[in-house]
Amino acid sequence: MEHPENDSQYTGLTVNSGVVQPPSVNPYLVRRQRRPLPSAGELAEGILKGDITTLSRAVTLVESLHPDHQAVAQEVIEKCLPYSGNSRRIGITGVPGAGKSTSIDVFGLHVLKDGGKLAVLAIDPSSERTKGSILGDKTRMEKLAVHPDAFIRPSPSAGSLGGVARKTRETIVLCEAAGFNNIFVETVGVGQSETAVHSMVDFFLLIQLAGTGDELQGIKRGIMEMADGIVINKADGDNVHRAQLAMAQFKSALQLFPPTASGWVPEVLTYSGYYELGIPEVWDMIDRYFAFVKSTGYFETKRNNQARYWMYETIDEKLRSRFYNDHDVRDLLEDNERRVLENRLSSFIAARNVLDFYFNKEGK
Repeated sequence: MEHPENDSQYTGLTVNSGVVQPPSVNPYLVRRQRRPLPSAGELAEGILKGDITTLSRAVTLVESLHPDHQAVAQEVIEKCLPYSGNSRRIGITGVPGAGKSTSIDVFGLHVLKDGGKLAVLAIDPSSERTKGSILGDKTRMEKLAVHPDAFIRPSPSAGSLGGVARKTRETIVLCEAAGFNNIFVETVGVGQSETAVHSMVDFFLLIQLAGTGDELQGIKRGIMEMADGIVINKADGDNVHRAQLAMAQFKSALQLFPPTASGWVPEVLTYSGYYELGIPEVWDMIDRYFAFVKSTGYFETKRNNQARYWMYETIDEKLRSRFYNDHDVRDLLEDNERRVLENRLSSFIAARNVLDFYFNKEGK
């Protein structure tokens, strides 16, 4: 008996059979067909018209690792390349907590007041454990996120800064073709990403805070040498005096560095991103920089050097990828690695064995 409580001996006690459970899947659900992949011509046409949806889809293809997506993406980039190059590319970096996103929000609004369009490409750090990213830059750029002339695109670093940097450079080409004449590239923070971003922008802005000790210890000397301008954030309230002191210390530190390749002398300014103080002065400095490098011819020289750099970087990446993805090479690598760890073979001979095998295989 299903329910012994319903037996006649339990008079007055009744247990209902219950409600039939509904199916776990909605019977009225209509599965949407995945949209077919548009052609490179259709994507390029939409980008040149300034269509944000098409631009976003093209950037997704650029970031994809799927071979078919990569093939279409490269064709789109080739079609858009003649329409690129007409923007100011500005890299923005700084220590975590320096207020990069807040500053980009107010810098962007200041730029858009004069017309034009702004694209913000933010490289978001990925977890080394889960490989996931928060991609929360839009939440920190509240005003730009809803501005009709702004496009914010966070990209996960996914543990490979070289790869994401190359994709960011390709995204710059697409954004410029879509009519964005101002490009901001925000880095994940202080680290190797600065070198990659510096190789794709015209102006490199370093955001600092007062009282961090960096101006005296020189722990970020490499980054300071790359900076075309240093700005000290949070110069408001009781912090104004400390910000002014930090500005003087940074100016003194910069005098110890060798002259820049452009001949430009980096400037140091203070401002407050939260209270929007000193923003026009920061942008006037950037305007002076562009006027200077264009008058000397360094602007074109730098862009040509960057194009050459990324050509060789792409060659290195493709060669490395092809080498390590070769199944025979991977088997030989495991064997030689084991022999090295057992002290039966030196590291150099093991490397030569693998390379000789690969070169002979490629030569056949």
